[in-house]
Amino acid sequence: MSTLKNHVQLIGNVGGEPQITNLESGKKVARFSLATNEYYKNSKGEKVQNTEWHTIVAWGKTAEIIEKYAGKGKEIGVTGKLKSRSYEDNEGVKRYVTEVEANEILLLGTNNGNNSVD
Repeated sequence: MSTLKNHVQLIGNVGGEPQITNLESGKKVARFSLATNEYYKNSKGEKVQNTEWHTIVAWGKTAEIIEKYAGKGKEIGVTGKLKSRSYEDNEGVKRYVTEVEANEILLLGTNNGNNSVD
């Protein structure tokens, strides 16, 4: 039950080409946005779409899979945990960021009928 304390599951579409960084240690880190959509009917009975944007960060093998298979628009599932951090921008203003640190990626949708990761 302790694994449920900070657990995130999202299914959505990759918002842009993932940014891949190769670290000096040889590890990779991938950063990208993920759009998730919810639908509801408003008071007039019209279908309304609400899109939420999430920042996803992945390390190591997960980053390599993202680099190889998860391009812009690709539908994926992500499991991970929320991570918060702060930094000072160029003007000295303290900024706060909350991201999803992915530990597992599931490739969804179609890619010429093949969803397997080699």
